Amino acid sequence: MMQLGVSGPPVRRAAASGILLSMSTPPDGLPIYRVLTGPDDATFCRRVSEAMDLGYELHEGPAVTFNGERVIVAQALVWPTRASNPGA
Repeated sequence: MMQLGVSGPPVRRAAASGILLSMSTPPDGLPIYRVLTGPDDATFCRRVSEAMDLGYELHEGPAVTFNGERVIVAQALVWPTRASNPGA
């Protein structure tokens, strides 16, 4: 089960122990930056939602174009990282 940490990277609850594990990198070797593309349909929306459920965040808005037959969208996603701010 995945949930977002209050002020940090996503956390995953270890099923057996119930311990929350911080995830500083995406699961399963996924990259920290991804661009999903495809037809503007329910399948594409599910793909973006699944990435967000893993802990990715939207990067800006989607890009949209028309290929003469259908609307094609692209959505960039980034894995959240904590930036250190020495002045804070």
